Amino acid sequence: MGQRTVQEGEGWRLGWDREAPIYQGLLAGEAWAFEVTAAEFEDFCRLAQQLAQQMEAMAEVLMDEERLTCEAESDGLWLEASGGAMAFDLRVIIQSGRRCEGHWPAAVTGHLLRAVAALGVDLGHPHSEAGLHP
Repeated sequence: MGQRTVQEGEGWRLGWDREAPIYQGLLAGEAWAFEVTAAEFEDFCRLAQQLAQQMEAMAEVLMDEERLTCEAESDGLWLEASGGAMAFDLRVIIQSGRRCEGHWPAAVTGHLLRAVAALGVDLGHPHSEAGLHP
């Protein structure tokens, strides 16, 4: 039974339930939450980490007061990072079937991204059921 995990902090929550029939993942912010499929959850994790790396790479060429926006998308979702290279807001829109949108402010994005990394998404095998580990 122990295939369910939830990680949370102030202003964010991520969940994974391998045994759920349709929506295995959970994305949540301060006042919103929605469930996502395994494929959407893996895409979210992969794209969020990719955006964080892109934003960090820009730190060398940006002045402290400069802001930038980077986007990434898959067939099922769209992500946007907006802000400074080391502190940025993160916005997600689910584009497949139902429509959902969420936003995490810069104050919590770093914590959220550390939780994404801790979930252990196997980025080499997107959309695989075995790819997510609590």
